[in-house]
Amino acid sequence: MSASNGEKELGEAVRCLRAGGVVLLPTDTLYGLGADVFSLPALKRVFSIKGRPSDLALPVLVAGWDQVALVARDVPESGRLLARRFWPGALTLVLPRRDCVPDLVTGGRDTVAVRMPGHPIPLALAEKLGGPITGTSANRSGEADPQTLAAVEAELGGQVDYIIRAGPAPEGTPSTVVDITTGTPRLLRQGAVPFPEVLLAWA
Repeated sequence: MSASNGEKELGEAVRCLRAGGVVLLPTDTLYGLGADVFSLPALKRVFSIKGRPSDLALPVLVAGWDQVALVARDVPESGRLLARRFWPGALTLVLPRRDCVPDLVTGGRDTVAVRMPGHPIPLALAEKLGGPITGTSANRSGEADPQTLAAVEAELGGQVDYIIRAGPAPEGTPSTVVDITTGTPRLLRQGAVPFPEVLLAWA
């Protein structure tokens, strides 16, 4: 796909996000469902598409550290160190949330799960939107993670508002999720980044 077509796709996707739509997009880990994290109608659509219980949090994708500040507060310096070591990449950090973040994003918890992906498409979307987007996997809740765009489109393509077909395909392994709100890294999900590497970077 040409660069001009890719830019056109990004422009259409951003317009969709601003209108409260849901976008199917590739990330560095899996295919995902992107929505504006501050749009309640869009967030409700994401939960409906996935059949996901509302008490399960949605991961948030950011274009840079300035967007972390839009959703998280009181981030410890150790969190910044981990971000510098592993971002952009497949490490999701669980941080204290800001009050402005909808409960649908956090599952009603006092924390928010944030990641800067190592993929040009979600980075460009968040940058052009001017704020974070959701990064939950594009599958029905509880089912296997999607491995090909064709499989995702067959299952969910008719329920999303826009599909981005540009950019490299995901690597197929979800991110590692680490909670750093308690003073010591706590592994919530082992994924692409080995947890021992996180502990080494923390130390």
